[in-house]
Amino acid sequence: MTLSSSLNAGVSGLSANASKLASISDNIANSSTAGYKRVQTDFHSMVMGSTGGAYTAGGVTSTTVRLVDERGPLVSTNNPTDLAVRGRGMLPVASLTDVEAGNGAPTMMLTTTGSFRTNADGLLTTESGLVLLGFPALADGTIPAYPRDTSVGLEPVQFNVNQLTGEPTTEMNLGINLPATSTEAGAAGTAETLPIEYFDNLGKSESISISFVPTVPGTGASNEWTIVLTDSASGGATVGEYVVTFTDSRTAGGALASVSTTSGGAYDASTGSVIVNVAGGPMEISIGEIGSSDGLTQLSDTFAPASISKDGSPVGNMTGVEIDASGYVRANYDTGVSRVVYKVPLADMPNPNGMVAMDSQTYLPSTASGAFFLWDAGDGPTGDVASYTREESSTDVATELTNMIQTQRAYSSSAKVIQTVDEMLQETTNIKR
Repeated sequence: MTLSSSLNAGVSGLSANASKLASISDNIANSSTAGYKRVQTDFHSMVMGSTGGAYTAGGVTSTTVRLVDERGPLVSTNNPTDLAVRGRGMLPVASLTDVEAGNGAPTMMLTTTGSFRTNADGLLTTESGLVLLGFPALADGTIPAYPRDTSVGLEPVQFNVNQLTGEPTTEMNLGINLPATSTEAGAAGTAETLPIEYFDNLGKSESISISFVPTVPGTGASNEWTIVLTDSASGGATVGEYVVTFTDSRTAGGALASVSTTSGGAYDASTGSVIVNVAGGPMEISIGEIGSSDGLTQLSDTFAPASISKDGSPVGNMTGVEIDASGYVRANYDTGVSRVVYKVPLADMPNPNGMVAMDSQTYLPSTASGAFFLWDAGDGPTGDVASYTREESSTDVATELTNMIQTQRAYSSSAKVIQTVDEMLQETTNIKR
């Protein structure tokens, strides 16, 4: 009956508008919730067709979708581990309860922002109980090749803030100018000595003393020096001795011409370095390649250590944590040293809006969202990681209030249809009187 279909259409209108009002109320309630993704309700008509020339009302149905790919504005903060994704991609997190339970690998969830701070156990967590996940780095700060289509390699980002740490010195680069006048006939033949500090395997300060002894000829200039390296940790023992000569050619005057090994590791012409064994193990010392002026040179009459660089660090206390745009998590120490300890990837999938919404602005990948892939931040389709930043709610309160007015009017109109059908049915009943 046409009147009955009108009644059903009115009821469906009430139900659909009630669903839309529920999504609007959720959006308004979370207008100040960081990282909240607004819900959108859409209406779809239902067509029942016509029979015998009479039209049958089909009514309306509603669907809701959470717009995960719609980002809110970014705001700056004072916390270095307040994170937000600038562009496409999501941060991997896990429930703190799940992590502390220790029942295997925690379930990976995804979010676009979070205010992370170290808790009593050193875990980077939010107040809502989310733990940041990342790929752990090796001792040298490099990130191994973890699988990217699964969360198996991810671990909770954790620090021991009271732990002392230091790095042994394994490499040195020498940029030193030797005086050309010291290898001329009649020169005094005075050796130039340069002690260089390094750190052993226990973080103690030691030194390699490098003596540059010129070869003084009877006539002319030899352009030759003997380099002797002694190690304080080995009781002052000689760990390497080399004879170097320099060219006085018009095009490359002052550059290395040859290096011969008396003791210690052989000179590697391809890298311009020698490897000597100090008390704690091998150390690579770069003196420059043949024909190059990047390492040792012999010019003019001045001994000048122009540039000396080395790795390693003394023992220090951790003072803070920072995460850069590429997702590298660095621990900073009071010695000025910064170490890479984790790398936080960004997850992306074909349909972010198809994920299952969870509490605390987190989401689970699903069959509707498609399979996820863990990208390095800035690679592929993903954006970068912004620290000192939070993402605000994507809700626009003015728009939601306008939608609320429209929904209220539509609901009232559907109710009016039901009231009108009721009055018409009453008129039909009165025909019998």
